[in-house]
Amino acid sequence: MREDFSNVSEERLSELFPVILEPYNPEWPVFYSSEKELLESVFGEKILRISHIGSTSVPGLIAKPTIDILLEVSEGIDLSDITEIMRDKSYIVNTPEKDIIMYLKGYTPRGFEGQCVHIHVRHYGDWDELYFRDYLIAHPEVALEYGILKLMLKDKYSHDRDGYTAAKGDFVRKYTELARKEFPDRYNPLYS
Repeated sequence: MREDFSNVSEERLSELFPVILEPYNPEWPVFYSSEKELLESVFGEKILRISHIGSTSVPGLIAKPTIDILLEVSEGIDLSDITEIMRDKSYIVNTPEKDIIMYLKGYTPRGFEGQCVHIHVRHYGDWDELYFRDYLIAHPEVALEYGILKLMLKDKYSHDRDGYTAAKGDFVRKYTELARKEFPDRYNPLYS
């Protein structure tokens, strides 16, 4: 998010973009479908797989109202022209450690506005987020437990999004490992 907020302090960013949780919204899959259509029109055949990930992809789960999308592309893709198109469509660019690039929408100098979207662009692969999502969908009791954990952490980390994410880490890792055992090689490109 630093691209458009390079002159804004971390403290101010945490005030502008606190951790917000909302009950499950049946419109979230609709927002995902709309973004998917846009991405298909911009990326075209460069997309190898596109997936709705994160808590908004799990029916009934409390979530930050952000549509997370995993967009997988082939090795060696040149994203410079696509990035310019995405900027023209009001996305800002981030380059987190795990992604090739990330496109964000809904972040303004006044705080959140409109539907927030995170598009994680990665090479085609075997990603933990897909397994974790599938496990929560297959095990509603674990999704409920995850929702309770998120509510407990929200107050402690309301202005520390990175701390909030890190505090959920052990839970996410535990159930991702169980998912990989339950759904072996489901997303491994060698077995797809």
